[in-house]
Amino acid sequence: MNIDEFWHLIEESARETATKEARLRWLHERLAQRPSEEIVDFDAWIVTARRKVDTWLMWGAMRALFGGGSDDGFWYFQMWLVGLGRETFERVAHEPDALVDVPAVQRLVAMKRNQKMWTDDDWPEFEELGYVARRAWDQVTGQEREELAEALRSRGYELFAFPNPTDEAWELDDRRESALRLPRIHQCMREIYRRA
Repeated sequence: MNIDEFWHLIEESARETATKEARLRWLHERLAQRPSEEIVDFDAWIVTARRKVDTWLMWGAMRALFGGGSDDGFWYFQMWLVGLGRETFERVAHEPDALVDVPAVQRLVAMKRNQKMWTDDDWPEFEELGYVARRAWDQVTGQEREELAEALRSRGYELFAFPNPTDEAWELDDRRESALRLPRIHQCMREIYRRA
């Protein structure tokens, strides 16, 4: 499975379903019909994508937009970004400040401003997307998930269970520093709450 096929599956799953749970079922069904090597490929692309957005700057962007953000929350946010599709993902991976332009982000910020509760499908987290290949692997091979992890390691992938940013660290709760690094997000949030 090449990168184009990976993104095609991610994007088609969004077009063909209406909820996160349905998307996971759809992806699982498609992956379970493929050879085990392609399931490893899919998981390898997940790991590759996650590394692109596993940065302090992205973590700061998430916190500035949505308030807070634990290790787990940022880990699941990374998968939500993948779920947005290739074009959006690549744009915000390159420039986290561009999250303010993403319609799904704008909708969530507006809901928060208007004190509307997010449903499970609204939350900017998609933890289970990171596990869909493992479930398909279990079904296709009958092997434990650790065998899938070993297949990834044998291809040279370093696996993490939590965020491991490699860019310049900074104090994410420092509002002044955050505003310097993410000026568009901070300007947007100031304007939104000024109008509220």
